[in-house]
Parts: sequence; C-alpha cells; structure tokens
Amino acid sequence: MRILEVMPRKHQGPEDFAQNAFRVFQEAIGETPKEESPVPTKNMHASALGRLGGLKGGKARADNMTPEERSEAARKAVQARWAKSRNSEESP
Repeated sequence: MRILEVMPRKHQGPEDFAQNAFRVFQEAIGETPKEESPVPTKNMHASALGRLGGLKGGKARADNMTPEERSEAARKAVQARWAKSRNSEESP
C-alpha cells in the first residue's frame, strides 16, 4: 500500500489591515503576539485509504454494469462535458 503525503501549507495568506495594525501595535508596546493555533491538517493515512478505494470503485462499478448501462453512463458523461464547455464559451 502506497501512502500519499500531504505537504503542509507554508503561507496562510496576507493579514488584513486590522490584523496587521494590531500586530504592529503589540510589537511597539513590547507585547509578544500570541501564536494562532495551527490549521488542522488532513489525516494522511485516511486520505491514502480513501484514494485507494476511489481507484477501485470505478472499475468495480463498470464490471457490474451491463453493456447498455455502461453505454448510457458514458453518454451522460459526454453530454455533461459538452454542456460544461458550452457554458464556459457563452459566458466571457
């Protein structure tokens, strides 16, 4: 079983004006700003297991379908893709 590693995000985005001003004020008066709690990350092992199941699911589903059901599912998928591309072309 291969485990996929998730890289932690290094940059959480820019502070807004109020957060930046408060941080500068605290530094100016000599207080140390309290550290924010880290953002919870995904469980690597659970993500890897979910991916493994997802990789097996489509093939297992196709194996259990009749040729007519597979053809209908493929037809619906094509129509959905074409509808998505038409919508993106129409809205510039």
